[in-house]
Amino acid sequence: MSIQYLAGDHRALPGSPQPYFLAAGEGEHAKLFADTFTVLLSGDETDGQFGMFTSRCAAGDVIPTHSHADTHETFYIVEGLVRLFVEMPDGQKVNRLLGQGDFGFVPAGAAHAYQVEKPALILGAATGGFERFFQQMGTPVASASNDGEPFVPPFPRMRAAAEAHNMRFIPDAQW
Repeated sequence: MSIQYLAGDHRALPGSPQPYFLAAGEGEHAKLFADTFTVLLSGDETDGQFGMFTSRCAAGDVIPTHSHADTHETFYIVEGLVRLFVEMPDGQKVNRLLGQGDFGFVPAGAAHAYQVEKPALILGAATGGFERFFQQMGTPVASASNDGEPFVPPFPRMRAAAEAHNMRFIPDAQW
């Protein structure tokens, strides 16, 4: 996936399937709201199979309920506390508080939301291409720290990023 933002100095990944290494703090960083997302591996390096990213998140409100038509998503909690809300195939709504070392999986099509209850570092893996969502909606930053002001994208940018990644918001969901 080509994203104008990835041109020039922001591109840290090779862009094709080849071995590479990243030192701590390296990757492609984007600020979205109060959180910093770092792409470690993209669909470009895996022939579209999967991507990996970290999310350095501040505690705050529930991320709006949504689903991804084509994207499987994982949540591995490196540090902090994250409550993951998921609608099961039978329609039952469940939530689980995930702490350090805990893991959650959300298959494509499942409605879900999450809330960071204690500042967290999340390692995510998802279907290839989705890792670029955070960059498309956010803005590039130089490091993985959560320093600096939050970046609130304009609504048309949010809508365009969601549409590009087959993401559907479910505003009336109750957990």
